[in-house]
Order: sequence, then C-alpha cells, then structure tokens
Amino acid sequence: MTDSFFTSTDNHWFEPTAHTRGPWDEHACHAGPPTAMLARAVEQLLPQQRLTRLTVNLQRPVPFNGFSIAAKIVRQGRTVSLSEASLIDALGKTVITAAGMHLTPAEPMDMPTQHVDMGSPESAEPGEFPIRQTLHGKPAFNGDGVSVRYPPGQNNAPGPTTAWMKTVPLLPFETASAFQRICPLADCGNAFGRNADPSEVTFMNTDLTLVLHRDPVGEWLGTQSTGYWEPNGIGLADALLFDSLGPVGRAMQSLVLRVRAGS
Repeated sequence: MTDSFFTSTDNHWFEPTAHTRGPWDEHACHAGPPTAMLARAVEQLLPQQRLTRLTVNLQRPVPFNGFSIAAKIVRQGRTVSLSEASLIDALGKTVITAAGMHLTPAEPMDMPTQHVDMGSPESAEPGEFPIRQTLHGKPAFNGDGVSVRYPPGQNNAPGPTTAWMKTVPLLPFETASAFQRICPLADCGNAFGRNADPSEVTFMNTDLTLVLHRDPVGEWLGTQSTGYWEPNGIGLADALLFDSLGPVGRAMQSLVLRVRAGS
C-alpha cells in the first residue's frame, strides 16, 4: 500500500490510495484528504498570501477512481484575496466546491494574545479512531493511514472528545503545507464529537469550514470536538484545533442526522 493519501503521474489526475477510502462506501473517499487537495490547489494560486479560511461544500461522494481539480482567483488584493476550486470526477461532474480566503501576513510585531496550554501528544496514550467499523471490510481512512492518541481521561467513546491525530502524507512527491496537513483532522469533528455511534444515528456532514489564525506545527495535531444534535435532524460539529503550542483555529461542519431503523 502506498504510504500517502493520493498518487499522481502527471500532477493533474489524482488517484486515491486505500488510506483515503471512506468507511461506508468502498467506491467513495473520506472527505478530509480531498479537502486537503483543494487547499493545495488554491494555495498554489496565491503563494505570497496565507490561506486563512477554506469552506467546502460536499455535493456528491468523492469517487475512489480519481479526480482532477480546477482552481481560479476570484479577487486578488494587496491584503485580502479570494479563490475558488472544484473537484471534478472522470465524467466531468463537480463533486466538491471550495472557497478560499487568503490574507497577506504582516511583519512580526508585539501583539497581546491568548496562550492556552492544550497539552502534548507525548503525554497522550495511543488509542483507536472513533469509528473502527466499515460497511465494506476494506482498508480505509480509519485504518493504517491514521494514528490517534488520547489525553488522560479521554477515549473514543461518544461525547465531547479531545484527541491528537497524525496521518500519512498527502502526496508521495512533496511536503504538504500546514493548512493541508490539518484538513483530514478538521473533517473528523463529527466523528470525534459524536453523541452516539453510527449504528444508532448517522451523522453525515455536508460541508466543512476551516479557519486557521496561525500555521500548526509538528506531526501530531489536535482536536477538541463537540457535536450539537437537534431533534429536527440537523446538527453542528464544532472543533477547536490545536498543536503542542496551543490553539491554531476552528473547524465547523453542518450535519444531517438520521436515526437508524430499529435503534
């Protein structure tokens, strides 16, 4: 198995590896790694500015047989620029759309800020990904491509959860940016912060909004995730993202909740 989420022979058409397969459909990808590929595409458009916010809308399942990405600058300014990207399947259909906001960094200056100690991955214990089962029995995102550690008092049970996660590289031929590296974790808030297991309630996210006020550092990145589930079948997954130095940003997902028959 290739030790990355994707491979490519031409840097245009990207083929998922088994590390990217979603848990429910063997022909579809987990949305986290494709989100990282969309971040990669818009970052390449504006290398002198910092991607600060990325919002993706998940219109269709991401096909496991590969995709391409089209990206463009919507507005380019000295301080703020906007971008768009689309993930396109083999039939030419748009599967995901993304909108990026890029800001121009200033020279370092004295600035009052909040310092929050989120602990360290070294003090956390190895554990299992929140969802271990798949409906297809094949290698998937929640397998060997993801490592998880839990701080003392935390585990993979339902409820608000704090955890550290490390993944395989995005591509085998380059080093992913800090924004790209946190995308797979950012799309896991609905799993880490779930209020019940998927055998009882499904909690599919239809989007992801990721905002980073600074670049995360280190291989291990953290999430403090909470799920807000409503009787009307709509929910929100809200995750504070952090590294060993403290918070780096937030990720939010809109959820479609459905109670499984017989549960």
